Amino acid sequence: MSKIKRAIITAAGFGSRFLPITKTFPKEMLPIIDKPIIQYLVEECAEAGIEEVIIVASPAEVTKFEDYFYGSATNIRTLMIRQGKLDRWGKVEQLFKLPKITILPQDDRLPYGNGRPVLSAKDLVAGEEAFVVMWGDDMVLSKVSAVKQIVDFYDADPCDGILAVQEVPDDELDRYGIVKLKAGSKDEIETVIEKPEKGKAPSNLASYGRYILTPKIFEYLKADATGLDDELWLQDANDQVAKHGRVRVKVVDGEWMTTGDPIRYMKTHISFMLADPKYEKDLREFVRGL
Repeated sequence: MSKIKRAIITAAGFGSRFLPITKTFPKEMLPIIDKPIIQYLVEECAEAGIEEVIIVASPAEVTKFEDYFYGSATNIRTLMIRQGKLDRWGKVEQLFKLPKITILPQDDRLPYGNGRPVLSAKDLVAGEEAFVVMWGDDMVLSKVSAVKQIVDFYDADPCDGILAVQEVPDDELDRYGIVKLKAGSKDEIETVIEKPEKGKAPSNLASYGRYILTPKIFEYLKADATGLDDELWLQDANDQVAKHGRVRVKVVDGEWMTTGDPIRYMKTHISFMLADPKYEKDLREFVRGL
C-alpha cells in the first residue's frame, strides 16, 4: 500500500484564452464528454489510492468547485425518478464515491507564478512523506492512470521527487520544459530547461503536470524565492531539490494532452471521445464525412 495519500490539483489560473466563458466559469470545469476536466484528474488520484485531493482554486471560484463536488442536486434526482430515467443519475453517484476533496482558496498574497498554489497548500501536506501535484489543464489518456504510474514508481524506489515526462519530436522541443539528466544517469534530473532554443535541447523528454514532491520542496519554494519575471516558479525549487538530492523522471505510458487553449482542448476532447466505445464509431463517421 502506497504511503502517498494526498494530492494537490492547481486550478487557480485565469483561463484567459477561453474568455468570455472563463469570466464566470473555471477552465478546469470545461467538459470532456460528460465530465469536467478536473474530475478526470481526481479519478486518476482515486485509481492511485489517494485519500485526499486538495484543489487550490481562485478565491472567487471556490464555491463553484464546492457546488460541483459537494452539491446533492436532489431536484435533478427527483426529476429523473419522475421521468423513469434514474439510470442517468448513476454518474452523479460516482462523484460521491471519489476521495475526500478539499477546496482551498489560493493565497493571493503570495507572488504570482505556478508555485503559488502549491505553496498555498503547504500546511496541508508538510507532514507527508510525499504528495502528488497536478496541473489542472493537463490530461493523460492511458490504460493505467498517470498518477498511479508515478506513485508506483516512487513506491518501488523512494526519492526526493518524480517528474512525469513524455518523449516529444525534435521539432516540438522548443515548446516545452525539457529535462536535462545528470551525467551518467538514466533517470535522475539535473534541471529542466524551459523552451530551449532549436538544436540546444538536452533531451527529448518534456516535463508536464504530474509530479511527486516531498516536503523538501518547501525549503526552496518560498515567498521570497521568485525567479524569472519576479514570479514564483515550482521548477526553480525543484531544480534546487535535484541539486541537493535525487529527483527522477518517469516516462508515463500514455498520451499527455493539454487543454490550455481552445484548439488543444478540442483535440483532447475528440481524443477522449474516440477512446470511448460509446462514441468512437459515430464520431469517426462524422469526421470522415467532413
